[in-house]
Amino acid sequence: MKAVFVDASDLLADVTSRLRQPSDVEVSVNRDIDITPEQIPAVVGDADIVWIDHTGFPTDIASQCPNLRHVVFMGTGARSYMSPEELAEIGIQVHIIKGYGDTAVAECAFGLMWAGAKDFAVMDRGVRAGGWPRRDGIELTGKTVGLIGFGGIGAEMARLCQGAGMRVIAWNRTPKTHPGVEFLAREEVLAQSDVLSIHLLLNDQTRSMIDAQWFSQMRDGVIFINTARGAVVDEAAMIDALKSGKVRHAGLDVYTTEPLPAGHALSKLDNVTLSAHSAFRTPEASDNLIEAALEHCRRIVAQG
Repeated sequence: MKAVFVDASDLLADVTSRLRQPSDVEVSVNRDIDITPEQIPAVVGDADIVWIDHTGFPTDIASQCPNLRHVVFMGTGARSYMSPEELAEIGIQVHIIKGYGDTAVAECAFGLMWAGAKDFAVMDRGVRAGGWPRRDGIELTGKTVGLIGFGGIGAEMARLCQGAGMRVIAWNRTPKTHPGVEFLAREEVLAQSDVLSIHLLLNDQTRSMIDAQWFSQMRDGVIFINTARGAVVDEAAMIDALKSGKVRHAGLDVYTTEPLPAGHALSKLDNVTLSAHSAFRTPEASDNLIEAALEHCRRIVAQG
């Protein structure tokens, strides 16, 4: 069997080379991160397995890869790039990777929360411009953080916030329990939270779920954190809430359109801290990701 990583960054290519064992399946690495779907069949050739990081993989393109039977998607959001159901109909199984960046993403959400509480971004920009914009922050010890969605990242965020002396409450679309976390109805989480941190997967049910009605039910002056997917939030409703002061500060790593377009309304608001969809980008998470992809390949080979 052979595998091809079709859209590897230099970092992930180097990690693949370092972690792949001599007994592992051959993995050819294509370092063109801007590859188009139409170019994929030529790169894949007669490989049995492809790794996809961020490139769309339509079913009609996959059907042009004669030996392809497995796709390893480098994350959990495969449906944003391909149709697992359609691929299954032509004999291609999609494998996803969970948990590799749980700690990394939770630490990013935790950092954005503190940036929002202390207005670091506003002061940083002001000082760099020659000003001295001193701001009154808020203390988070003793405050309530509400987690919307509670998977591995939510659990890590809960651990971090508990360590900071915060009360942790959560709402999940399916029943959950977790030590030290109080699970409440959605409306109660929105009403009681000083900080709301979003940890939802993006699918047809969650797309634009957090809309104007949700924002209206939040506590005045809430800190809003999103390190999940931009499209789970109605961006216009969030901007309205930021402008009105309903949301004190938003810490965002993800957006409806990425990269964020120049001159976007979010870039013009002082009460927003922006990062470039990089929450998962740590050496530790990269190692976890590639090791998980190799492990998928090992299982595929073992199954014949």
